[in-house]
Amino acid sequence: MRVPIMNIKHKPELDPDYLPPIVWKRNYLEAIKKQKDCEPIAITMKRAEQSVSRWDGVISPSHPDTAFYLERIFKHLLWMKGGYEIKISNKAYAAQLAANYSAQGERKFDFASKSKTSGRALEISYAPLAELSAESEIMLSLGGQLDGCRIGFDLGGSDRKCAAIKDGVVLFSEEIAWDPYFQTNPQYHLDGIRDSLRRAAAHLPRVNAIGGSAAGVYVDNEVRAASLFRGIGDEDFKQHIRYLFHDLQKEWCVPFEVLNDGEVTALAGSMSLESNAVLGISMGTSVAAGYVTTTGELTPWLNELAFVPVDYRPNAPIDEWSGDRGCAVQYFCQQGVARLAKVAGLNYQELPFPEQLIKVQELMKQGDERAAAIYRTIGCCLGYTIADWTDFYDIEKILFLGRVSSGVGGEIIMQQAQKLLTSEFAELAQQLEIVTPDETMKRHGQAIAAASLPSIKPETTQ
Repeated sequence: MRVPIMNIKHKPELDPDYLPPIVWKRNYLEAIKKQKDCEPIAITMKRAEQSVSRWDGVISPSHPDTAFYLERIFKHLLWMKGGYEIKISNKAYAAQLAANYSAQGERKFDFASKSKTSGRALEISYAPLAELSAESEIMLSLGGQLDGCRIGFDLGGSDRKCAAIKDGVVLFSEEIAWDPYFQTNPQYHLDGIRDSLRRAAAHLPRVNAIGGSAAGVYVDNEVRAASLFRGIGDEDFKQHIRYLFHDLQKEWCVPFEVLNDGEVTALAGSMSLESNAVLGISMGTSVAAGYVTTTGELTPWLNELAFVPVDYRPNAPIDEWSGDRGCAVQYFCQQGVARLAKVAGLNYQELPFPEQLIKVQELMKQGDERAAAIYRTIGCCLGYTIADWTDFYDIEKILFLGRVSSGVGGEIIMQQAQKLLTSEFAELAQQLEIVTPDETMKRHGQAIAAASLPSIKPETTQ
């Protein structure tokens, strides 16, 4: 990279080569002011006939780092907003990105994933700036309803949570360990979900509605793509998983809604804080995110921030699933804790990621400085990442949930992130509030918020 990077004031102690996107981008935009060929550029992403996202920026085609800049922006937008028909107002860069994000390109994982989630092949092409569509977003009005007898569930990579709620009062809440990631038999998933629903229903006089939260992409309760089912073969996925929640709705005969766990995280934050413009981040098995708009609505975006770039250095850690470098999944979840544990000199590599996190949390309770260094490093990277995400979201509050945010270590992460924002992005720090719920909310808040998703008829609550 040729963009001079001079303003990294806080280096993460266990990851000193970390290169924050917010710093790199600001240096790039400052550098191209000296170029004579600066020009506007726009990217539009169409998700449906009436749903189009648009990003506008400035580039210098002669600058040697422009291709990298655009590719990283594009990658972020693709996993944040999503879409199947993408238009770019520069012919040369449109061709580059189309080749890169193709079945044979370097980003073939992204191409395959986006084609699967949208139900049609990803198309990237050129269109003149004047012909690109204006932004047209259709938001979702879901959640916040806790009348009647409801079940809420949250499916994570290491446990599944379920809650029984009657008129807003939680009567039962539990989490059960499971290991869905690499199970090849779909019956494992079906049996686990059915078991949690039955256990919750046993604490209610009736069931009026069921709402769910799960990692992945869900469209009208249809499973489009989800890491929870990554071990399932294509044929079994189509036959047993794709319409899993449609089948469950038929079994229970009640209103049934399932959303991405990030969206439910944001909803949980908005409900508990009684506030809008909330970005919810769940740091657990992966990095789940969701957003409640300034008007209190959920978005139809993907918000799969686990795959967005959060480190721009050329030799950033590689995500073994997508094959890309510097993605959030390597920094802000139990996988990130495991990566840093090795650097800190903790020999846990033979243990699964959830068990490594537990070991680090146990050390943190004992005041071990190696564990504290892991959390301070995550907090430093997080502070820079929050600043970067404000380029993409209109945020007033950021809510953090998930196992990594639990306990003393979670407090260190938040303190370190806030300290960095105050020191390096003072104006931004005054506009943002980083909040964490109490421990009960951290562990079960998503299941409770998920229960509030479906609407039910008043007469059915009697």
